[in-house]
Amino acid sequence: MLNDLYIRLRELMASKLRKGKDEEGQGMVEYALILVLIAIVVIVILQVVGHQVNNVFSNISNGLAQ
Repeated sequence: MLNDLYIRLRELMASKLRKGKDEEGQGMVEYALILVLIAIVVIVILQVVGHQVNNVFSNISNGLAQ
């Protein structure tokens, strides 16, 4: 009886450990996808606003040079 309880407990722990590892990998993929999405948004924003920002810094640089 005690032996059966030990075996069940061991199987339960093994299944929990396997499940935890699967969920951890899934979480890492979700974080990676979020980071890729943020990177894409930043690149698009820089493409749209990049020339304007460059002009502002050029104007500041020219103003300081005078």
